[in-house]
Amino acid sequence: MMEITGIGIGQGVAIGAVVRMADRLPEPADVPTSLDPERETERATNALSAVAVDLTQRGAAAGGAAKDVLEAQAMMAEDPSLFDLVTVRLANGATAERAVFEAFAAFRGLLADMGGYMGERAADLDDISQRVIAELMQVPAPGVPDPGHPFVLVAHDLAPADTAVLDLDLVLALVTVEGGPTSHTAILAREKSIVAVVGASDAAHLVDGDTVVVDAARDVVVASPTDEVLAAAQARIAERASRAAAPLAPGALADGTPVPLLANLGSVAGAADAVRLGAEGVGLFRTEFLFLDAETAPTASRQQAEYTRLLAAFPRRKVVVRVLDAGADKPLAFVNDAPESNPALGLRGIRALRRAEPVLRDQLTALAAAAAATEAELWVMAPMIATVEETRYFTALAKELGIRVAGVMVETPSAALIADRILAAADFASIGTNDLTQYTMAADRLLGTVAALQDPWHPAVLRLIAEVGAAGAAQGKPVGICGEAAADPLLAVVLVGLGATSLSMSPSALADVRASLSRFNLSEAKTLARAALVADGALEARAAAASAAAEIVSREASGT
Repeated sequence: MMEITGIGIGQGVAIGAVVRMADRLPEPADVPTSLDPERETERATNALSAVAVDLTQRGAAAGGAAKDVLEAQAMMAEDPSLFDLVTVRLANGATAERAVFEAFAAFRGLLADMGGYMGERAADLDDISQRVIAELMQVPAPGVPDPGHPFVLVAHDLAPADTAVLDLDLVLALVTVEGGPTSHTAILAREKSIVAVVGASDAAHLVDGDTVVVDAARDVVVASPTDEVLAAAQARIAERASRAAAPLAPGALADGTPVPLLANLGSVAGAADAVRLGAEGVGLFRTEFLFLDAETAPTASRQQAEYTRLLAAFPRRKVVVRVLDAGADKPLAFVNDAPESNPALGLRGIRALRRAEPVLRDQLTALAAAAAATEAELWVMAPMIATVEETRYFTALAKELGIRVAGVMVETPSAALIADRILAAADFASIGTNDLTQYTMAADRLLGTVAALQDPWHPAVLRLIAEVGAAGAAQGKPVGICGEAAADPLLAVVLVGLGATSLSMSPSALADVRASLSRFNLSEAKTLARAALVADGALEARAAAASAAAEIVSREASGT
């Protein structure tokens, strides 16, 4: 038996035989073309156009977040800057295949150098390049194999075009050698509720036919599992299926303490699935999809139309919208395009929006108009708040433009440490555990070499969350959790024990968290939280909370 570590996406587990993705097409030969440049240009133009059309059609068929991803890829295929790189090489006598290969490689390098979110998008160019070259060679593009039976798909990385059209009746789980928690494989795996472990470098050694257990909750892939490991995995699969089939109910602790369970959404397309899976509202709606592929900020009217669609899906329910979180790994020319040596600590979030206040004003105006046209309960929050002054600036502007409930995201240690003062100037706080962990532990959330430090179970992070929870309780202000930490069933109980009043997560995690909360009362949740707070590190905190939980369950089972 061998355990391969990676980054688990969600809490699922799957058992199956490995089927590996086909090898990539070979690098085109660097030889002069036998055709004239005009003919090669025509070939390249037609191939790029054909791939763009194919990606758009795949997106339309897939729907949801996949549609947005594939439409963005289609735009990449027809990017004028990219085509300029192709034509330069064609003019120098390269074949269309070689020109496309070199141009995409150069473009990829530009994105990779940007790091973060844009760096992870660089991998998308590899897939587009392969598809264009395959179109030029008139051969099938590399894609998902079809062995005719259920399987675990193992790949170096998985392109959005492939992830979007996976046959969920056959693909039991995904394992990738590359990728991180914000890669498209991870994003689409969450949306489609596919068991996945990404960034598992040793998965390169798995071969077709190997039986594996893919355990996303434990961040591992187990090759050649023992009978005992197989039996435990099968039991967990059955348990999760039972929870998923249970009647939908509002999130609550065993003593009836309400804990609303909300959805994290990155586009309007996911709203229907969130409702189907039992989301009581939206705890984080990311608005970047409207801005990332635009050369100029979208108009207020266009934004209003999208926000109205979202709010209409949640009548009489809370919908928390985060205003544009630009900068850092999501640079936008019309907000902040100045190069920064350390963009994660630079002009991002509310800092960038203050420099581009007309963009923020348009967004708040559009949100207020959408709220007025629907029955949803709109809450709006600002990202990357670090000071009381920033809080006052945002909430005052939001109220001026018609937003009734204005709050902040707590993602920096400074905001957590002065949460009492910040909440005095805001209607609510929502803790973004992904960034709060990154800044507390000084560990880039997208850098695999420090992934072990990017763990919200660390007592340093939990103590900051406790500060915010206490401040909220003292002032009667809601404190939500909108990072993926809320999707961990055990950690969700701890977070409530620390003072969280609502939890927001990927919709696929709702059933597991709902079941976990229902096993403990508020006093017991606080007991788990205290056990985690006094631990030395993340692993010890998880173990301490798990031990306390097991003791409570055992005591209740025995009636003592």
